[in-house]
Amino acid sequence: MAAVACALCLAPAAPRAQPAGGDVALSEIAVTAEAPPAAAPGSGLGPGPAAASAGYVGGLTGIGGALRPVEAASAGVITGAQVNSRPVTRPGEVLEAVPGLIVTQHSGEGKANQFFLRGFNLDHGTDIAIHLDGMPVNMRTHAHGQGYADLNFLIPELVGAVEFHKGPYFVRDGDFASAGSVRIDYLDTLARTVALTSVGSFGYRRGLAMASVPLGAGNLLVAGEAQTYDGPWDVPDRLAKLNGVARYSQGTALDGLSVTGMAYWAKWNATNQIPERAVAQGIIGRFGTLDPTDGGDTGRFSLSGRWSGTDETGVTRASAYVIRYRMNLWNDFTYFLNDPVNGDQFRQRDDRVLGGGEVSHVFQGEFAGLPMETEIGLQTRTDSTRVGLLNTTNRLTRSTVRDDRVLEASAALYAENRIRWTDWLRTSVGVRADGYHADVRSDTPANSGRARDGIVNPKLGLVLGPWAETELYLNYGGGFHSNDVRGVVARVDPASPLFDVARSPFLVPSTGYEVGIRNRSIAGLETALALFRLDFASENLFQGDSGTTEPSRPTRRFGLEWTNRYALTPWLRLEGDLTVTNARFADRDPAGRRVPDAPTTIASAGITLGEGTGWFGSLRLRYFGPRPLIEDNSVRSRPTALLNGRLGYAFESGISLSLDVLNLTNARADQITYFYESRLPGEAEGVADRHVHPAEPTAVRLTLAGRF
Repeated sequence: MAAVACALCLAPAAPRAQPAGGDVALSEIAVTAEAPPAAAPGSGLGPGPAAASAGYVGGLTGIGGALRPVEAASAGVITGAQVNSRPVTRPGEVLEAVPGLIVTQHSGEGKANQFFLRGFNLDHGTDIAIHLDGMPVNMRTHAHGQGYADLNFLIPELVGAVEFHKGPYFVRDGDFASAGSVRIDYLDTLARTVALTSVGSFGYRRGLAMASVPLGAGNLLVAGEAQTYDGPWDVPDRLAKLNGVARYSQGTALDGLSVTGMAYWAKWNATNQIPERAVAQGIIGRFGTLDPTDGGDTGRFSLSGRWSGTDETGVTRASAYVIRYRMNLWNDFTYFLNDPVNGDQFRQRDDRVLGGGEVSHVFQGEFAGLPMETEIGLQTRTDSTRVGLLNTTNRLTRSTVRDDRVLEASAALYAENRIRWTDWLRTSVGVRADGYHADVRSDTPANSGRARDGIVNPKLGLVLGPWAETELYLNYGGGFHSNDVRGVVARVDPASPLFDVARSPFLVPSTGYEVGIRNRSIAGLETALALFRLDFASENLFQGDSGTTEPSRPTRRFGLEWTNRYALTPWLRLEGDLTVTNARFADRDPAGRRVPDAPTTIASAGITLGEGTGWFGSLRLRYFGPRPLIEDNSVRSRPTALLNGRLGYAFESGISLSLDVLNLTNARADQITYFYESRLPGEAEGVADRHVHPAEPTAVRLTLAGRF
């Protein structure tokens, strides 16, 4: 992915009015979304002067609406400039700008990414809530996995800002947000028209054009993208992707509106994870596959709108969306374990329409003469889905395991009160109530039914300071994730109806605690340290690959996060992040207490240089530590360390040329590792083995871009 941007950064931070008798709170630095944008540092278009001081901004929130303090050391906003300064392999990887977040892939490039955060293997999005322009990306009761979040339709160059939260402490965050949440906002306008073309190793080709023009009382923005990619695989991915965005907007983030249409389509082949013994025995090479017909196709079409207005009482925000989504996946993870004759390939199909929205109002006032804000909001979402699981061979259907029609609806009401008691004490007290209803109509009558559930969660925050440019944060909150509703109502195994199955709880609660500190006493340096704990209740998880439920155990995670951003000069910036987590099952079991695939250590470091025209560049190191693969910790994954680099030159004419080098050291590393039982041709029975998806070898991508 050639990260080239036009007008991607927000304006430099500007402090709010200083409260009487005290310093400006670190977390009350405001971002002006309406300021004239500038090009992203290190992008193919060259860095803009305003972008030099932009980047990671701790202590901010309120994208697309009211700007207000964030009440946690582990929350913040990243500008589009920071997002686009990173040389990355795939679109979703730009979210690794969020400290401690790993975004990887274990299949073809058209499939949703795999996420890791705070000691969680989040699979494709089980406990990280992702939104783009107010629309949810996570899909519930999804054919492949609960919370499936496909970000391949993201156009990084359009990103204006990314707001992130860690932990379940925030009233706007509900389903899937226990480990964290990410809210992405696109730009409303561009300073100039952008056109770029990229070519690279392994058949990488990408073209992008973006422009905005005045129209009536507002602006019209359009963007179109096309991409192909084969990858280093023996069976090429043959990824083909088309992507488009059109947006009409008026006004500002606080008083304005926008209407946005998006369209995305992709198809691909997939080389899934492979058993290490198959490579050791010479059956396939490191980039080979045991089923060359794996792959998929998907489409996503959406229409969304937002409106915001300010009056004497405060700020009102409203948004709504409707999304048409479909997906087909063909996967074969176990080869001949279940069917020694035809193989174990299966097809998962998902066809749905979903819609929903949010309305909120922030009341600004006083309590006993003290500054106070009260926010009240309502969120809704409804999914109408046909979801299926079929046994296949070479993508030809042999039998249907299950075929379900699901209607799932939810509504949430939240409220939060924020008061500044003194110059050094602020509190936030909130509550969120969620209600769910679902109706499943299955081809197996015993697996049809209705389900209802609800949950109420408190959210508490306390901020002390600033003292000597330092603030202390204390946070507590409840959260949850929903389970696939098919597992909630199911009574029998669809493959063997004579056997009963355990039902899943609909909503699974979590509880989080955090203490953190943020310091800016050294000019140009922001450092934050957070200690956290997150408990999850016992849960049963629906397994989309088999159509059944699998019991899980309660878990507890303790961890530490250390985040650093250092602007040494307007043209030189350093970054460094470290997350260390202890993830354990909370109960005792002879199998062991380690949580499989839970990362212990995640670290990253980076350097970005460039200002205005001339040379620009970036160097990024990402470390993904070893993980237990089974409960007793007797089998572990290897660590992965990848180094990516970029070097480019921006001419005064607006033309720029940049070169990205991915996996610069040609590390022989794995993107993902699992341990499970599979069966190869000729094996008498299943064999437990590590299954890996290797990282791509060194690749180069050259981008020619222009601003006109």
